[in-house]
Amino acid sequence: MRHSSDGLSHGLSPNLADNSVVCLMAPTASGKTALAYELYDTGRYELISVDSALIYRDMNIGTAKPTASELARYPHHLVDIIDPMQSYSVAEFVSDVAHLIGGCHENGKIPLLVGGTMMYYMALLDGLSPVPDSDDSVRMRVEQWRQDEGISALYDYLGKVDPVSHQRLNATDTQRITRAVEVYLQTDIPISEWQRKPKQALAHNPNQQWHALAVMPDRVWLHERIAQRLDIMWDEGLVAEVVSLLEQYPLTPNLPSMRCVGYRQVLEYLVHINHPVLEQPHLDKAQFYDAFGELDESGSPKATQNKVIQPQAQPSNSDSQTEVLAFQQMQNKSLYATRQLAKRQYTWLRKLTQLPSENLVVETSSGTSANKIEIASFTTMTQASDYLLK
Repeated sequence: MRHSSDGLSHGLSPNLADNSVVCLMAPTASGKTALAYELYDTGRYELISVDSALIYRDMNIGTAKPTASELARYPHHLVDIIDPMQSYSVAEFVSDVAHLIGGCHENGKIPLLVGGTMMYYMALLDGLSPVPDSDDSVRMRVEQWRQDEGISALYDYLGKVDPVSHQRLNATDTQRITRAVEVYLQTDIPISEWQRKPKQALAHNPNQQWHALAVMPDRVWLHERIAQRLDIMWDEGLVAEVVSLLEQYPLTPNLPSMRCVGYRQVLEYLVHINHPVLEQPHLDKAQFYDAFGELDESGSPKATQNKVIQPQAQPSNSDSQTEVLAFQQMQNKSLYATRQLAKRQYTWLRKLTQLPSENLVVETSSGTSANKIEIASFTTMTQASDYLLK
């Protein structure tokens, strides 16, 4: 069954079954968290984060993570579960969510999945190809290969063993190329073949009723919200947070955590001003300069300003014009990257709202059973709230 924001006369709350699972899907900065808190206060829900950035410990400002006091009042599953140098696959997420949904229902609560990582939602609602997780030893071998010979070597290799993926992927898509090579080396089967196998989705569970609520607000309004939230992040000290992360962890620029919007732009800024934190013995300085094109022909860091900006929210009046310009460029790039993220989220949301919502026949040990996914779309978070609460 499918609903739009034009038909809000009937909501879910009065007849929401105990075996329900609710997905609150919306782009960044759209107000998802406030509605999640409102729903939690009804006493019917447990919150499960669907955010690939909130999983990281010590990444708080740039991820707009709820504060410690908010998390104490509104507990979220799947927040602060790994360190920034660790990886967390979509398959691991789906497995964790399957376990958490069962626990919520056992507690007499309805799981409320809230966040903006649309790829996670697609895996839950449409299914996940049975691609195996990479073995740690294989992952390390491929990463060393990439560091020694560059991503182009892996891309060329992929052309020989998996021409379908080679043609589909951009030659600079480090993350997906690396993953495809890992899968082939581990299984001797191209990832493109794995991806053609039948998908399995948690939302097809005949014992559960899934409700997918997609909120797609006005773009102009959302862009204003994004700009306001970024201003708050700079004032709260996002630059200092990234410096602190580099001091604590043996990070590299290609880690998933360091590819998060905001963090990526701060890293580039720190490289551009030759920040002393990059001299930490546990960091490979050359990797950072190489990632942002700041190496000269000899492979050494390009000459930059000798004076550097110390960790703070904004450069001071005494900083050079070059440093101030670098800070402004970082802010502008972060704003653009966040808007691009929102654009991709809209694309995913439109795709999600077009998923089949008819009765889905599912094979079970006792025969066949049918379930359906309720899909509703809105233009404001208020409409979604009315749909759920009134």
